[in-house]
Amino acid sequence: MSYRHATVRADYRDLSSGSVLHSAAGFPAFPVRLASEIFQRALALRGGDRPATVWDPCCGSGYLLTVLALSHRRRIASVLASDVDPEALGLAERNLALLSRAGLAARAADLKARSVRFAKPAYGAAAHAADRLAAGLAAVGGDVPHAVRQADVFDPGQLRRALGHHAPDIVITDVPYGEQTHWHGSGAAAGVTGMVAALTAVLSWGSVIAVTVRGRKVPLDRGPRPRTSFKIGTRAVALFQTPVSPEGTDRRA
Repeated sequence: MSYRHATVRADYRDLSSGSVLHSAAGFPAFPVRLASEIFQRALALRGGDRPATVWDPCCGSGYLLTVLALSHRRRIASVLASDVDPEALGLAERNLALLSRAGLAARAADLKARSVRFAKPAYGAAAHAADRLAAGLAAVGGDVPHAVRQADVFDPGQLRRALGHHAPDIVITDVPYGEQTHWHGSGAAAGVTGMVAALTAVLSWGSVIAVTVRGRKVPLDRGPRPRTSFKIGTRAVALFQTPVSPEGTDRRA
């Protein structure tokens, strides 16, 4: 299936993993154009024109949330990252810190210092990229409120504690697919089905859950069926929506 929203092939080099954004072995990045497409489809399914609070409950390095917030600042109110892995959360905190002008300025300064110390032009180029990202962020709304929490995606109790006062209405996550990443936690055997059930239990009415996997389709053996699904390249995506309340109340209340 072709792109419906991210129809222009933009230059995403400033967002490449390991340049301005931090990377580490075992924490894969995600195609930026596909991330944008998924987010925009999720917005269309949710409806309305209010900015979204976006949550990635299997955040890994936080790369997916960071590039979405930098690319769609006007349509994102805040982001929340959670994961069961403490190592992942440390990396996610470093990446989400780049959602502020201060964070990007500090990153640019570090990269410039590395360029001088190691005589590597690539660090200098990355520093300029950080400066461009900072200027772009300032032009479209400024710093993005964000939080990083530890939680098992299969445990509704832990998820509720991770949410705190946050009320995400769009969830986007690239789930482990056994190559560089793997499921962890007591409910790991439940896979995507168990994750969607746990998320549905803690989200507000009408929230959208976008799940992406590498393969032909998102594996589902039971539970709610997706509202829509599609495949682009090597990844399959399924979009679910929690029940919509006619009264507009918060189902977490």
